[in-house]
Amino acid sequence: MQLLKVLALILEYPTEELQASKDALVAAVLEDGRLPLQRKEQLLRGIDMLCSQDLLDLQENYVGTFDKGRATSLLLFEHVHGESRDRGQAMVDLMEQYRSNGLEIDAKELPDYLPLFLEYLSTRPWDEIRSWLEDIHHILGLLGERLYQRDSLYHVVMDSLLELSGRKTDRQELAQIVATEERDDTPEALDKVWEEEMVKFVDDQGSSCSTGSVVGQRRRELEQTQTIHLSDQLMTDATPRPAGRA
Repeated sequence: MQLLKVLALILEYPTEELQASKDALVAAVLEDGRLPLQRKEQLLRGIDMLCSQDLLDLQENYVGTFDKGRATSLLLFEHVHGESRDRGQAMVDLMEQYRSNGLEIDAKELPDYLPLFLEYLSTRPWDEIRSWLEDIHHILGLLGERLYQRDSLYHVVMDSLLELSGRKTDRQELAQIVATEERDDTPEALDKVWEEEMVKFVDDQGSSCSTGSVVGQRRRELEQTQTIHLSDQLMTDATPRPAGRA
């Protein structure tokens, strides 16, 4: 499903390649037969903003949105399991799901990273896509509302995914929940998280496998891990990725 590739690409760290692929992104949205017109127009406005604004500003905004605090983390299981042991097993199970359907990912990549998850779904039948999105609709709803209340253009992606899931959400209820949440992306909140992670690291004597939002999602920059390159495949038929990511 080409639209899922578009949504995955939008959620990646902004690049010149993303901005250069505007025409392909727009064409894929216009050709989609499942999103209603209102959602398409909303998504197209978001694409226009991403492809027309200053790249450095977009990159700074991206880091501030997704890499500070966990409330807007793009790691799905972080919203369900936090740092508990259950999250590790959930990621193993999801990795097996990928592998059984022909998708092999790099060992440094986390299987619950939303853009990667959407890339995988883009290769699956519609009934399976709908079922997966329905399963995570509560996460998408909260993410979308948090992004909306932070005036982030990325909320349009969550809105589109919710539309595809077929599940209705009570926006008023979500707004009330998010409005009462304590922000976790302030300097004070980030300092507290850093201190807690350091204590955990020392207590575990280096054995901790913490994959917090700040560390996990910026890993691709710090370790020069290759990102998911979807733009070259955007207008091609979706096929499972061969073993060993290039």
